[in-house]
Amino acid sequence: MGFTTRDRGAPNTQEARNGAAVAVPAQIPSPRSIAAWIMRPGGSRSTSEVARLDEVRIACPDITEACDLARAFTDLVRHRRETMLGLCIQEAEQSTIGPIRSFGGFLRQDFDAVTAGLPLPCSSGVVGGHVCRMKLLKRSRYGRATLALLRARVLARP
Repeated sequence: MGFTTRDRGAPNTQEARNGAAVAVPAQIPSPRSIAAWIMRPGGSRSTSEVARLDEVRIACPDITEACDLARAFTDLVRHRRETMLGLCIQEAEQSTIGPIRSFGGFLRQDFDAVTAGLPLPCSSGVVGGHVCRMKLLKRSRYGRATLALLRARVLARP
């Protein structure tokens, strides 16, 4: 009939050979969950999410640094604070985390463009969504469709 389990006490404990209960480590959250906890505004996180994020921050100093820099940059973009861009880039370039350091370097290279784009209310998110949809349609019909069929699918947009 399949595998059945027996209840052996509390779900987060494990019995040792001498009968004493030993705590089982908590499940490690996925990187996607951690990123969501970091990027979500403080008021929209549940108390359990705040507690789990605090545990992760204590366990990994790199995540603490990345969390602080990501929140500062997100605040800068959301509230269009272009005057703070130089400071944010400087902090990123001094980071001990390689990808954040190179992100700061790329922002420094395009400093004028980023500064000019921050105060604008427009977003390329809609265009990006359409490009993503077009690529999906193209991949799904790769090798089996003519340009006419692809055009029909694009124009018939569900």
